[in-house]
Amino acid sequence: MMIAELAINNGHRPDRLPFVDPLTGLGNAEQLRHKVCELAAERASDPAPFTIGLANLDGFKPINDLFGPEAGDRILRQVAQRLSACVPEGATVIRTADDEFALVLPLVFERKGAEKLGQMLKEILSAPFDLGDRTVRLSASFGFAVYPFAGAVFEELLKSADTALYRSKRRGRGQITVYSQEIAQEMKRATQLEQALRNAIIAEEIDVHFQPIVDLRNDGVVGFEALARWCDPDFGYVSPSVFVPLAEERGFIEALAEMLLRKAAQTALAWPKELFLSFNLSSAQLMDPATSGRLLAIVNQVGLDPRRLELEITETAVMADADVAQKIVSELRAAGVRVSLDDFGTGQSSLCRLRDFSFDKVKIDRAFVSRISADRASEHIVRAIVSMCEGLELEVVAEGIEDISEVLKLKALGCGMGQGYFYGKPADAVATMRYLSGRHRDAAAAR
Repeated sequence: MMIAELAINNGHRPDRLPFVDPLTGLGNAEQLRHKVCELAAERASDPAPFTIGLANLDGFKPINDLFGPEAGDRILRQVAQRLSACVPEGATVIRTADDEFALVLPLVFERKGAEKLGQMLKEILSAPFDLGDRTVRLSASFGFAVYPFAGAVFEELLKSADTALYRSKRRGRGQITVYSQEIAQEMKRATQLEQALRNAIIAEEIDVHFQPIVDLRNDGVVGFEALARWCDPDFGYVSPSVFVPLAEERGFIEALAEMLLRKAAQTALAWPKELFLSFNLSSAQLMDPATSGRLLAIVNQVGLDPRRLELEITETAVMADADVAQKIVSELRAAGVRVSLDDFGTGQSSLCRLRDFSFDKVKIDRAFVSRISADRASEHIVRAIVSMCEGLELEVVAEGIEDISEVLKLKALGCGMGQGYFYGKPADAVATMRYLSGRHRDAAAAR
């Protein structure tokens, strides 16, 4: 059925449909359908293109939860006013869901026009929203679909716009996407990859590799960081930078993380008892109050001493829900688990996190370590971090060490521990045991 036919066959007279969103005074989802069908019918004899767009507020739910639904409603009304004031002549703005708005754009005919409009609207929505005694900032993501190329029936056109919006959300905040066949293929592959990943988690086919962490005073191994590795029969090697965010987006990161922790802890049982296991937590886990209980249950079931476990968290993950994250960190440390702040120096308020949270260790981001030999600014930053952590009685690990000049510089600055390809690449459980055996033989020979 073509779009024009839907206006006739939907079983209602258009003027009787409940078209108004009571909160904003805009049209609602029914009006979106009616407007698109009406526009297509007008152009039936000469099917000139037109565009529909979807705009979704990034991070609206946390703001709504923090300040309350009245503040959320106030923001939504302001969004409606800004969009209505700025769209081109003849366009219609519609509120289709909680924090999602639709645009019907009769005079936007192609991709560049949609991208240009999306950029303008993005900037307009990035301005502060007034909540009376305070202001808040939000960003918005956009997805556009051009008729008839992205769909000749309403549902198809809307699905294309939604696919474009979803791709924008996957790429981060404030993104703009116009639907194309290439994007459709990309999203199809993402869905196939998701299903393959779900199956791999159930079958426990995601591997754990281990990278050594050494004491820079004597180059002795003190622990290993567990890193996820996946090679799928159809997709081949899939980078963790791809499949870990995918698991977070689709809501099954906990299942992945818990399976990996169980595997890693079982492997660590075979190591010398003085070696620790370092494991990364995701932002989703740090937003779930049950996380500490689940992780401790896994460690206890496997039989690994919690004092041998070190959990790495990033500042970005902590910021998602600081109160819950702080509760999780406190519960884990009370059980003997050590907690490390990863990628230090790259967040927005790292010093505040060191003040507000009880960490045991700080990991200096490789962005500083890789430039320490050639860039005096990086050297001074690393020196300052090491000195600060010494005053706070925090251990320090330098990440991404790749050559001897970096090792010597870090030792001279008093950095306690290091990790990187210079000391060893991530390796599977069997290779890690060989590595340990070799280090043991070398130490015995030296003695």
